[in-house]
Amino acid sequence: MSIGTLWTTPYQGKGKTIRAAAAYAGLELTIAENYVHLTDNKKPEFLAKFPHGKIPALETKDGFKLFEGTAIARYVSSLAPNSGLQGHTKEEAALVDQWIHLAESELDSLTDIILSLIRGGLGYSKTVHTSSVERQTRTLKTLNAHLATRTFFVGERITLADIVVASIIQRAVSFTVDAPLRAQVPHVIRHLETIVNQPKFVDIFGPTEYVEKAVQYTPPAKEKKEKDPKPAAPPAPKAEKKPKKEDDDEEDEDPSIKEPPKARSPLEDLPKSTFNLEDWKRAYSNKDTRGADGALEWFYQNFDKEGFSIWKVDFKYNEELTQTFMSSNQIGGFFNRLEASRKYLFGSMGVLGTANNSLISGTLILRGQDATPVVDVAPDWESYSFVKLDLEKPEDKTFFEAALAWDLEIDGKKWADGKNFK
Repeated sequence: MSIGTLWTTPYQGKGKTIRAAAAYAGLELTIAENYVHLTDNKKPEFLAKFPHGKIPALETKDGFKLFEGTAIARYVSSLAPNSGLQGHTKEEAALVDQWIHLAESELDSLTDIILSLIRGGLGYSKTVHTSSVERQTRTLKTLNAHLATRTFFVGERITLADIVVASIIQRAVSFTVDAPLRAQVPHVIRHLETIVNQPKFVDIFGPTEYVEKAVQYTPPAKEKKEKDPKPAAPPAPKAEKKPKKEDDDEEDEDPSIKEPPKARSPLEDLPKSTFNLEDWKRAYSNKDTRGADGALEWFYQNFDKEGFSIWKVDFKYNEELTQTFMSSNQIGGFFNRLEASRKYLFGSMGVLGTANNSLISGTLILRGQDATPVVDVAPDWESYSFVKLDLEKPEDKTFFEAALAWDLEIDGKKWADGKNFK
């Protein structure tokens, strides 16, 4: 008999830990069918049950509702006290929590940070990357030393600590814990294989994919710049032309030959617009955003919707965001990589929410009716979605104005920090 319904996705690690805990305890969970992440969890009927909109989320048959993966896993394991998942004494229960918290804070969160750095979710920092790898390695060695004389983390049987840590390690070995590092922590890998290959867990955890070399940052290719023509030398007194030597096969260089001009942006070929983007940037910088004589009033009086378009921009991987200041730095990095399009673009983007529960969203005003030629100068532009706004629609106009005024709020997440591209 099912104890309730769980909303999760097949790949979500915390969803796996909940399902594994239920399976080990002999309990059944019904997985919500046809769930579409980032769509269904924004619908009113879902938010009515889980106002924060996060998964995994559990609703029991008696109507009890709970979100946050570890909290759900603890609750599920408590429904079968004889399973031993929470330990058999208060001391063992505390140790179970200890190893879970260590793995979540010093392994899983660092995997998130490293992947965000590598994928462009954060502006790349070698210092942060190196520090994160060192902290992960230190934690793995702590786990390895503990497991050197033990099969499981607490006691002689599987506990929730084993399930959670194995789930976190299984994800890490696919990205950051490569072959050389795995060789340093053999007991951790042995423990991982022991847990994921338990008969009750095999179908839940699935196969483990081991990466041979940890993910590395690849800087974007630099554009080759045409050399500027050398400045003309001052005229020299004419000299008699010497006869050419018979063995001189090369012709004299023609000084009139110039290097080819730099490639033109396709945006330069668009019809001229009455909207002056630089004037708008000055108006936005020097006026209050709202008000009778504010920047928005200036915008509506001067905007040319034929020559420019307005876009809603959303980061695609909000589940990877951790600290809000890091997310703000990510926006700054994205804007830095848009430098080549500065004359065609204005942007206002922000971080909404709090640490480990935030999103990145905002708006762009750009030349033309297609965003791609403007934003594809940034190597990480495909990490964002771009949807054209129609200011004739009240909801689009409200979003646009709030993004410019830095008071945008989405799904209860309030504006925490922002940056402009001017």
